[in-house]
Amino acid sequence: MSIDRRTLLLALPAGLLAARAGAHHGWSSFDESAPLYLEGVARDVRWQNPHVELVVDVSDDLALPADLAKRSVPAQKAQVDGPGLLARAKLPARRGPWTCELAPLTRMQAWAVPRIAPGDRVAMLGYTFAGDRGERTLRAEYVWLGGRAYPLRSLPA
Repeated sequence: MSIDRRTLLLALPAGLLAARAGAHHGWSSFDESAPLYLEGVARDVRWQNPHVELVVDVSDDLALPADLAKRSVPAQKAQVDGPGLLARAKLPARRGPWTCELAPLTRMQAWAVPRIAPGDRVAMLGYTFAGDRGERTLRAEYVWLGGRAYPLRSLPA
């Protein structure tokens, strides 16, 4: 085995770890000034850490619910202006499949969020990446299942 091949074999695991770490983003990667409302059917569900991830099919006829700005959202430890976000929510420009990042499993458990399965209808309010990168990725601030709102930023207040 040549030195170049050894170096490659040693560097490969480190490169894979770096790629995985780069794929996980904190809240700062997302534009919190422009909340989006998505609703659709869960197609793919990954109930795992570092956070639950869904692929949701958003239909072309998506509309903002008439009562969205008046919905109640539970208090959480983080300072989040839930009513303000609901009032400013817009629809996404792109329809079709969206990758939606929810919360870590421990936070999902703390809020008693029911396990989402493929085929379940789900609604979310959240943020896309800062700057239009042409991606359909949403970081969920709130998720609605069965008519109930679940905050995802922090633990219950």
